[in-house]
Amino acid sequence: MPNQSKPELELTFEAAGNVTRRRAVTFSGAQVTIAGAKVLGVSPDDVTNGDHGVVVASGTTIVEAGGAFAVGASLIADANGRAVASSGALSLKAGATAVTSTAANGAVLSGGEMPEHVFADALAVSSGAGALVEVLLRR
Repeated sequence: MPNQSKPELELTFEAAGNVTRRRAVTFSGAQVTIAGAKVLGVSPDDVTNGDHGVVVASGTTIVEAGGAFAVGASLIADANGRAVASSGALSLKAGATAVTSTAANGAVLSGGEMPEHVFADALAVSSGAGALVEVLLRR
């Protein structure tokens, strides 16, 4: 599948620090610096600190990969705002409580945010760090 971008929703943000094009942006307007952080969207352009930019928040867009992954991989942002495959390992965040219930037929988690926030699914293979890959953004 060729790289393309078909945004359904674009949002304006004020950059809280420099943002590199095709990287994930947080709800505070900063480029993601913590792996697995919540993502507002992906910036299609470079944005300088204090300037206003746009993120693609829904639809498809092109993102820079931080590593190799397969088509269909669930993606999180790495500490540089690039897309990487989710580890898939669910762990409890500090303050969370594991509860078992026969009614729930397994473990139920409460008391905290999930440790990794999946923000997209890969629509193409990433050959490794620096690859530009089309993704379907999740909402």
